[in-house]
Amino acid sequence: MSKETLLTDAVEYFAKNGIGETSLRGIATELGTSHRMLIYHFGSREGLLAEVVRTVEQQQRDLLQELTELPVAEQAEQFWRKVTEATMVYGPLFFELSAHAMQNQPHTAALKADLINVWLPPLTELCIKAGIPAAEAPNYARLGLAASRGLLFDLLLTGDRKNVDEATKLLNRLFSLPG
Repeated sequence: MSKETLLTDAVEYFAKNGIGETSLRGIATELGTSHRMLIYHFGSREGLLAEVVRTVEQQQRDLLQELTELPVAEQAEQFWRKVTEATMVYGPLFFELSAHAMQNQPHTAALKADLINVWLPPLTELCIKAGIPAAEAPNYARLGLAASRGLLFDLLLTGDRKNVDEATKLLNRLFSLPG
């Protein structure tokens, strides 16, 4: 099995089952491969987990990039819709790994900065495109990222899509206020 196939299968497996304490051998069995093959491609269980998160996060950044030609309001609406759909599948995995990063678990060392820092440049560009002054855009980007993740967390816990969507509309209005 190729590394790409194993990674795709692992993303799907963890989205359905979470990470928990499953050993590398257990993961390999679920993916229909050997633990040696996973070690060959990812180095360790922790290396596999890191690649899973990077893959899911990259998919979201790619989506944001695909929508850049749209007007800002439409881009934000479409991005939110697609991210919430993905969150219903991958959100528990994301938040589980984020919690691991907050606890300084070794397999998340490389993820800590990536969970925030890789998002700030494209979100800062989006803020500038929306008319936010360049000097303030990085702070707006950080606020937008944090608030959006909080709303996704709310959605996963409550299932209240209607009110979470309304809160998102309010957040988007905050970004249209003059600096």
